[in-house]
Amino acid sequence: MDARSAVSRSPDVVHGATVFAGTRVPVSTLFLYLERGHGLEEFLREFPTVSREQALAVLREAGEHVEDLAAPKR
Repeated sequence: MDARSAVSRSPDVVHGATVFAGTRVPVSTLFLYLERGHGLEEFLREFPTVSREQALAVLREAGEHVEDLAAPKR
């Protein structure tokens, strides 16, 4: 699964926040869980509507974009 199919955004769902596709779970919730020391397994247990594939696709995408932060500024 790629990140584009793992997420969606609509003004009618959670005030336009980016959510995991087919759910009302904001993607930011995953990062908050990880930031607070909780693991992916706990997140998936707490939010069973989010699939492992969706969460991993988002994490892979985020990991790829972290490299952009260290790129030299032009």
